[in-house]
Parts: sequence; C-alpha cells; structure tokens
Amino acid sequence: MQAVVFDFDGLIIDSETCEYDSWCEIYQTMGASLPLELWAGLIGRSSADQPFDVYAYLEEQTGQAVDRDAIRQQRRTRFFELFNLQPVLPGVLDYIAEARQLGLKLAVASSGTTTWVKGNLERLQLIDRFDTVCCAEDVARAKPDPALYQLAVQRLGVAPQQAIALEDSANGVLAAKRAGLFAVAVPNPMTSNLNFDHADLRLNTLTDLPLSALLEKAAQQV
Repeated sequence: MQAVVFDFDGLIIDSETCEYDSWCEIYQTMGASLPLELWAGLIGRSSADQPFDVYAYLEEQTGQAVDRDAIRQQRRTRFFELFNLQPVLPGVLDYIAEARQLGLKLAVASSGTTTWVKGNLERLQLIDRFDTVCCAEDVARAKPDPALYQLAVQRLGVAPQQAIALEDSANGVLAAKRAGLFAVAVPNPMTSNLNFDHADLRLNTLTDLPLSALLEKAAQQV
C-alpha cells in the first residue's frame, strides 16, 4: 500500500452529528421530528446532490409554510456553536503521523466544498499534512460517484489498488469501492446503524487498529 485517503466530515471531525442535532432542534421547536434513519442515508453526498429537501419535509410535518431564510440562519448559528466544540476524532492524528513515518502519501476526498474542507483543515492545522485535497468542485459528481477517489489517487500518482480509503458513510464507502480502493468503514454516531457490508473492513474508531496492522490486512486482500 502506498497511500491513505481520508474523508473529512464525520471521519476527521464529527460535523455530521452537529448538522443533524442542529436540525433536530429546529424541528422540535416546531413540534416536529426528523428521523435519524431518514437523515443517515443522505450522509456523504454533496449539498448540491441531496435528494431530500429538509425544509419541505418540515413543512410536510407541520402542515404550514416556514420562513426558510430565518430557519437557515438560526440553524447555521446553532450548527457552528456545536461544531466549534468538536475535536479531531480519535485515532486520526495517530494515523496521519504513522502514515508520514511510513512514507505513505496522504489525501482528503470530500463531498464538501473547497472553502469548507480546506478552511477547517487549516483551522485544525492539518492542511499541510496532506499531499492533496479533493472536494466537490473538483469533479462533476460527488460521492457515491467514484470521481473524487479517482481524482485523489490520480493526483497522488498511485494505483487505486495501492490506496486505502477511510470513510464514515455508506455513500463514501461505495464511492471508494467503485474507484477500486480498499475501503474501511469507520462509522460515527450518525452512521453506525447503516449497512456497511460493501466495506472491506469496519472499525469502531481508528484507535481499534494501528495503521501498520491495517496495511497488513489490506495487503492480504489485494
């Protein structure tokens, strides 16, 4: 194995729980609910490629039109209150450090926007740890399409079969598998109940298995 490709949201930092919780608070103030099983299947897609309209569903639940601009601002404010408290997820820094020690190439492949992903990697002082960062604007279709992973390995100069993808969502795992990478599912609280049978390996957190041991497992299956 020559490279490791990280997802961003939900894998490096748990923005996804903040996203869901902030929406749930909006729904609750209006006497409605947003089922996790409905929300979880959307995780991993870009905001421009969502088949679900969260505002329309709220209107359906309440039976009334809502002020979308007001809700958008209220929800965004609450999201950042929650998000700014989030640490880097367990094991991420160890994986990055060990990958560098082993001479592996590193990338991020995210369905998020460049501004969002690179901005937060800079805030977390991680941007310089990665050889390339691929985001939604870099491809015609984001996950579950394989384009982001195809671009990541192309930029790294490695074959897909020589790269490991670390993903928290079913859509992300599907994208990685379609691109030919060894796909490791590392679900977060939002995605832990999804079906990850298509993943090559599932971990509860990255602390479950050192990167060196993961590399051995991946090499045995290639």
